[in-house]
Amino acid sequence: MKHFPLLILALAVVTASHAARRADYRIIPLPKSVQADSTRVFTLQDGMGIAYDSTSEEQTRIAGFLAAWVKQATGLSLSLTPSDGKAALRLVIGEPVTKKKKARKGSPADSLTAQQQEAYTIRVTAQGIALQASRGVGLFRASQTLRKALPAQAADAQPIEFPYATIQDEPRFAYRGVLLDCARHFFSTDVLKQYLDLMALHGCNQFHWHLTEDQGWRFEVKALPQLAREGSIRQETVVGRNTGVYDGLPYGGYYTQQDCRDIVRYAAERYINIIPEIDLPGHMQSALHVLPHLGCTGGPYPVRTYWGVSDEVLCPGNPQTMEFLRTVLGELCDVFPSKYIHIGGDECPKKRWQSCPKCQAKIRELGLKDDGKHSPENQLQTWVNHQVEQFLAGLGRDIIGWDEILEGGLSGQSIVMSWRGTKGGIEAARQGHRVIMSPNVFGYIDHPQYKDEADKIPTAGRYIVSCSKIYSFEPLIPEELRPEEQQYILGPQTSLWTEHVAFPQHLFYMLLPRLGAMSEVQWCHPEQKDFEDFRLRLPRLMQLYDRIGIKYCRQVE
Repeated sequence: MKHFPLLILALAVVTASHAARRADYRIIPLPKSVQADSTRVFTLQDGMGIAYDSTSEEQTRIAGFLAAWVKQATGLSLSLTPSDGKAALRLVIGEPVTKKKKARKGSPADSLTAQQQEAYTIRVTAQGIALQASRGVGLFRASQTLRKALPAQAADAQPIEFPYATIQDEPRFAYRGVLLDCARHFFSTDVLKQYLDLMALHGCNQFHWHLTEDQGWRFEVKALPQLAREGSIRQETVVGRNTGVYDGLPYGGYYTQQDCRDIVRYAAERYINIIPEIDLPGHMQSALHVLPHLGCTGGPYPVRTYWGVSDEVLCPGNPQTMEFLRTVLGELCDVFPSKYIHIGGDECPKKRWQSCPKCQAKIRELGLKDDGKHSPENQLQTWVNHQVEQFLAGLGRDIIGWDEILEGGLSGQSIVMSWRGTKGGIEAARQGHRVIMSPNVFGYIDHPQYKDEADKIPTAGRYIVSCSKIYSFEPLIPEELRPEEQQYILGPQTSLWTEHVAFPQHLFYMLLPRLGAMSEVQWCHPEQKDFEDFRLRLPRLMQLYDRIGIKYCRQVE
């Protein structure tokens, strides 16, 4: 009996170890439907195989991903055994797992909605684990679900028990976006690939790549090689929040078109579309540094070394301005196949236009007058938007603009990205325009994520954008929009601006786990959401972050 306490302790350790090797389907984002029987399990063991259609390049790639993810999380090595019906894991392209519904506005011309194309079913039985979807993207989402269900705290190649289950899932929103600002601070393509991997892990499918700013031009334009070579470099950078103190160090970097094509390919393999942004006609001081004749005053225009909004913007009265934009956007479309091209349109002061002879002559030529709601200068920006929109439409693209594009009267088929709260998105939806909800108070993760963080880490703002704040966001705004207006909300987006985020470790710290909170806003229906339950599920995802080796914030509020 003197050894009885030790025996109890040993049994407890064994029980805990056993529990740690059991899959848990309560992942982030939470699947739409999970029916599980915890009394019966299928045991996944080292050396078992994954069956898939080896004639399909897509299935071959997904099977390779799945094997690598299982190995990373658990240490189990799974062989790739094409068309082996006895394999533990089977990837199956089959009939749609959900009933067909009428496609929403903006959905692909397909018999399935965009969300249904991502739908999948996972079945765990005595015969093994079957992943079934009507499209490859659905198999990819199913594989990520299986990955997140794995216990990731031990990679010792011990068997993993999967309770019998049927999981049926599809995302709530077709558009599930994440922005990264690479203009204020430049991040290598290796870091971008890590960022894309994390987006895929969380079920996100739209990477909004902010490439140009007053503080740096990051996209190579072959017709204007000096634009990236010279416009990407600022002579120094202000320390902190425009303190007047500078580091005295030149800062630069840009992406060649080959770099961009490589990132596009990498993202596409993970079912992520890249939406490039060339911000115009404001936030263009880095371009004006190289091409001063495109500004209203003729310069000089140094690449901006501090943060905020510059009065130096493109001159719409100069015919060469539109020629410049067509050149840049034409090359951008050669590199990025995205249906959507973001043209910015935010924070464009009209001070220079008001005193510029060329701009005022253009206003008279166009017959623009103050209509009591829109100034002639605001209407001039709308004219620029129209010109760009028509050019891009000729290339088969739709434009996205920040909600300031409403200020001169919304142009054509523009998509509004609502960032100054939700008011702009509500107004655009009521007018029948497509909307992406990215309100700063819910989605800007350059802000602190918990109390006192602002005193420890420099951030762009002082108000808190915590996990709970993000989680509380409802993109369809039911108290403001009728059901027929809600159809124009494509989905929500989170945005990571980098005025005060200069290094990869800080980048991922600001991203995680807030991306997990946003992923449930993007993926789950309101009735599924419960923040306290989210907190209970979060440690398992954090264990996977640890296995990957990614820095993240451990304090969750």
